[in-house]
Amino acid sequence: MSILDAPLARLDGSPGTLRDLTGGRPALLVNVASKCGLTPQYTGLEELQQTYGERGFTVVGVPCNQFGGQEPGTSEEIAEFCSATYGVSFPMAEKVEVNGEGRHEVYRSLVEVPNESGEAGDVQWNFEKFLVDGSGEVVARFSPRVEPKDPALVSAIEAQLS
Repeated sequence: MSILDAPLARLDGSPGTLRDLTGGRPALLVNVASKCGLTPQYTGLEELQQTYGERGFTVVGVPCNQFGGQEPGTSEEIAEFCSATYGVSFPMAEKVEVNGEGRHEVYRSLVEVPNESGEAGDVQWNFEKFLVDGSGEVVARFSPRVEPKDPALVSAIEAQLS
């Protein structure tokens, strides 16, 4: 089974799958948080959405509160923050756990892939990025400090769209 078929509700609570959020297109899955030092990356993520969305790509934000309690809000509070502060237009999933016994099914597959430094395993922090192709295969993983406009990340996205 593809990770695209894993149940993953939208931030508004409506049921669905990861495929519903990605539209079966290449996507960058990012575990996000509203109160993190890396939160300004939302600006770059939205720029990626605006730049590549019409070419068949999407960013998917996946809120997570496992790192320093930096995403404590309700779904409504998260949606309001993302919209009002960063103008987020990309789809947002429900809040999930990305590590530990309660790790969401999607992240069980994602963490098996090594990042740009060759490290696989648990998500390190907020804003870790996983690039999946249209069939749900993980093609790249980028650590939290890799900015959305990083040339290696942009190149990996563009390779999925050519």
